[in-house]
Amino acid sequence: MKVKKIIAYTLSILVLLFSIIAILGIWEIVDIEYLIARMFKSLMVVLAAAAVVVLIFSILDRPDRKEEGEG
Repeated sequence: MKVKKIIAYTLSILVLLFSIIAILGIWEIVDIEYLIARMFKSLMVVLAAAAVVVLIFSILDRPDRKEEGEG
């Protein structure tokens, strides 16, 4: 469960960061056209990496299953 919390907090921080950059772009403080493609590409890479990490830990941390014929 600890890994899932770390991933959730990391993704939440990234969403907050990207939202702040988007707000700065709306107010024309930063050039949003340049940053928007990089933001979404970065977010997709982080989401894909997080999904792979969760998949790996769910496979490795799975409890051993007993067959029905065993005790």
